[in-house]
Amino acid sequence: MFDFETQLAAIGKRTILCVGDLMLDDFVYGDVSRISPEAPSPVIRVSREDMIVGGAGNVARNIASLGARCLFVGVVGNDPAGKVLQSALREGGGIAPRLVVDPSRPTTRKLRFVSEHHSTHLLRADWEIAKSVDAKIEATLIERALVLLPRADAVVLSDYAKGALTPRLIRSVIDRARKLGKPVVVDPKGSNFAIYRGATVITPNRKELADATRLPAGTAAERVVAAEALRRAVGSEAVLVTLSEEGVLLSARRRKAVHVPAYSVKVRDVSGAGDTVVATFAVMLALGAAFEDATRAANAAASVVVGKAGTAIVSAAELRARILPSASLAPEEKIVFDWRELEARLKGWRVQDLRIGFTNGVFDLLHPGHIKVLAQARATCDRLVVGLNADASVRRLKGKERPIQSEHARAEVLAGLEAVDLVVVFEQDTPLELIRRVRPTVLIKGGDYRPDQVVGREVVEAQGGRVILVDLVPGHSTTRIVEKSRAPKRVSKRNSKHR
Repeated sequence: MFDFETQLAAIGKRTILCVGDLMLDDFVYGDVSRISPEAPSPVIRVSREDMIVGGAGNVARNIASLGARCLFVGVVGNDPAGKVLQSALREGGGIAPRLVVDPSRPTTRKLRFVSEHHSTHLLRADWEIAKSVDAKIEATLIERALVLLPRADAVVLSDYAKGALTPRLIRSVIDRARKLGKPVVVDPKGSNFAIYRGATVITPNRKELADATRLPAGTAAERVVAAEALRRAVGSEAVLVTLSEEGVLLSARRRKAVHVPAYSVKVRDVSGAGDTVVATFAVMLALGAAFEDATRAANAAASVVVGKAGTAIVSAAELRARILPSASLAPEEKIVFDWRELEARLKGWRVQDLRIGFTNGVFDLLHPGHIKVLAQARATCDRLVVGLNADASVRRLKGKERPIQSEHARAEVLAGLEAVDLVVVFEQDTPLELIRRVRPTVLIKGGDYRPDQVVGREVVEAQGGRVILVDLVPGHSTTRIVEKSRAPKRVSKRNSKHR
């Protein structure tokens, strides 16, 4: 089970090799207030200009922003734009560029004029040669990529069809990565995906999926069929389809397709959102995450960057806050005693089609075992509801000397945990009635249960949900802690003589 809280802290120990088409994203911001007297065209009054590393370079920026180290291989021209990119990559921190200078071609540059007030793009101008590099440059790129590959925990091939990723380079990197057991994530371009055969994951958008498979991809059902067809055709382990405002779709081998809806956010600019998805997915794989966990993290990361202007990046702190959103709430805001408030709390999550998880317990003396189980439970869902036995319920189950802490104290401690999104106190001896109210997609219990022993299993499975058993941490038990604290202490004979 992937523990986001623990694993995000380990990102700094991971290295990603990124190979792809580097470009300079140049944003000129201003407002249009008049029409030019020279021609019937708007005049933009420039207020500022931002030059940002884009294309595959933006993948590298996101990898570094998340806290991982990025080894980057790409091509620039012998021109001012190329020098800007070389300097920016060296000074950015977290990126080790291994760039090849090709004097025969200009550095790819995209100049965008953007309305400062409305955040809309008015015009774009491109400098580029969209053809493969020559054989000499290709050989140098392959050599540098293969030398760096053993140092990487995962590989990204970011293809913008500007010529750096030749079929020979792609084949060389994928074949070597497979021999070394390194996952390869490909952000593809064009319609001939056969050149990516053997990659671990392919990440097309909706149009690229339809073009590559020549299958319709308009409806959810059609996209599932097309994604599975593409996965089989290229021999990948998974296909991750980016669906813009509809989120992402994961089709993985021997797994049911999973649609993760987009977060409800105000979109300012979608430039580079796909780069963020690819970078985050690769970092998560490097951390050992399963495809679905990596997909949810990538989707969360994309929701952060589309709320920013320009070609933006996401930090580990921003990703953590989006994955564990209730961490920013005060504990009392996450506690429900009156069930009449429960439906209102859950309604927003259901509208977003978020996967709601449920677990329950007494949680009298919170110990490391509880923390680990709750973190693992949160990793299985988008929002975690914890059912908490009320004091009267605990007394009936555990005896008159329990609980040690009141239901209010126990609820506040649970609500203070980032893994917990909502705490609901229940008076009954079992959480069955509460489970019927919550209608969770995932029901989580500790590994000391069998699936048929889990209360509420039939309710959840009847609604298409599932029961997940998470591993317990050996040696941790509230009952043992209580018994140990109440046991009489032995006094040594030596100490008793000096009383």
